[in-house]
Amino acid sequence: MTDTAREAMEYDVVIVGAGPSGLSAAIRLKQLDPERSVVVLEKGSEVGAHILSGAVLDPVGLNALIPDWKDKGAPLNTPVKSDKFFYLGESGKVSVPTKLMPPLMNNHGNYIVSMGNVCRWLAEQAEELGVEIFPGMACSELVYDEAGNVKGVVAGEFGISPDGTKGDGYEPGMELHGKYVMLGEGVRGSLSKQVIEKFDLATDSDVQKYGLGMKELWEVDPEKHREGAVVHTMGWPLGNSAGGGSFIYHLENNQVYVGFVVHLGYANPHVNPYLAFQQFKHHPYVKELLQGAKRVSYGARAITEGGWQSLPKTAFPGGVLLGCAAGMVNVPRIKGNHNAMLSGKSAAEAAHQAIEAGRQSDVLESYDRDVREGPIGKDLKPVRNVKPMWSKYGLQASLALGGLDMWTNTLGFSLFGTMKHGKTDAEATEPADKHKVIDYPKPDGKLSFDRLTNVSFANTNHDENQPAHLKLKDADVPVQVNLPKYAGLSQRYCPAGVYEFVKDDKSGEDRFVINFQNCVHCKTCDIKDPSQNIVWTTPQGGDGPNYPNM
Repeated sequence: MTDTAREAMEYDVVIVGAGPSGLSAAIRLKQLDPERSVVVLEKGSEVGAHILSGAVLDPVGLNALIPDWKDKGAPLNTPVKSDKFFYLGESGKVSVPTKLMPPLMNNHGNYIVSMGNVCRWLAEQAEELGVEIFPGMACSELVYDEAGNVKGVVAGEFGISPDGTKGDGYEPGMELHGKYVMLGEGVRGSLSKQVIEKFDLATDSDVQKYGLGMKELWEVDPEKHREGAVVHTMGWPLGNSAGGGSFIYHLENNQVYVGFVVHLGYANPHVNPYLAFQQFKHHPYVKELLQGAKRVSYGARAITEGGWQSLPKTAFPGGVLLGCAAGMVNVPRIKGNHNAMLSGKSAAEAAHQAIEAGRQSDVLESYDRDVREGPIGKDLKPVRNVKPMWSKYGLQASLALGGLDMWTNTLGFSLFGTMKHGKTDAEATEPADKHKVIDYPKPDGKLSFDRLTNVSFANTNHDENQPAHLKLKDADVPVQVNLPKYAGLSQRYCPAGVYEFVKDDKSGEDRFVINFQNCVHCKTCDIKDPSQNIVWTTPQGGDGPNYPNM
């Protein structure tokens, strides 16, 4: 907390993040009481600018929040028409029969969507109800009351010089206070990390696990387009080097989402998730689809994968964690947006009840209870062992065991209880000398692309006249520890080319360079760095990617 003097604005509820969880909370609060004062603060330049998701949307959350969403023009335009799952070899594929999968894996009734566009539409619904939404307002600090409870946030601070001093155009930002503060920052949010640590919210939880999701939007030949088709794959090119898989979703207008997810618990620091994604597109099955096609945009984002056993306590003194800020992704279904929306609705109802009773700034225990015992918990608990099985036994064995466990969970029991995840993704990283270097093919510039070229398709931008938002706890660790011990793995795990080691022209010594302007806010560095030396913080508001139709 700084000693900077700031003006303060008072609201009933302050919401950080205009994603599906935050906007759902805002809408529900206004549905319950049109006079309730609600503000949503979004760090992106506009609502949807920083939203990146697959996405096949289960409309259960939207049905609960806005039952007449079809009549109101929600951008759910492409119902799933076919659902295929393949295990890939280097040159071929084997179809995994969907009939063998438990019913919860069925995509019937779901929609292929741009979650960015869904959030833009949700923002319109919220504003019609009277919600105040401020994009370009990064929340840089939490504000606490005298008892140590969260009472608000600092938003809209601009003009900090690269050296950390206040520049000529410095704007101190404002404090926005609420009876309750809801954090819907998404994966590994900077404020969410702080409250989880301050209030020991993860004390009784397993470690959180993550994946890195990378996605491109392509315009393909109309003859090859199959609107409503959903395809998932596992196997090549990851092999035994890392867990993960791909998705290919055919949305409207001859466009296709091509995505690739790498679980960040891999041991070999030579793994390069981005180059594995680019290599994947040269598989004959994918290559045939993309030949002659046009890449439209690119983005990357971390995914919470810990699931049921990794959920921290979701309510803290003065506020709650929403959606992916807590980790509500159903990993085998590759879905979390529906749970995010349900969490926002539930949090709004808990806050409304508390405010009506004259309460504020306490712990909304009813929200945390509903997350675990309500529809979110019922979605996450039956699949809780799939991710740890994958990490422990590998892909082939986990397909069989995970499928068996999900089937038995439909009957109300599990043969395996609740498995533990083991190490964090940072701790799972092993020294480079224990592993072989992986030789990835060079991108061809047609189907596959170098990182800097692809990052330009994320439309990311950061004002260079500000401090780097990627902070080092110890500036010596990258060169003295991570380079010799882990072969400088930050050069490879970052999907945007932010980190590099260069030789100093005069001394010939290695120097660590942070090209923060390239950052697409995926948070991988904050998660995977084995020394846990990199801390992701918010840059000034409006900076970062600007994703269209993603």
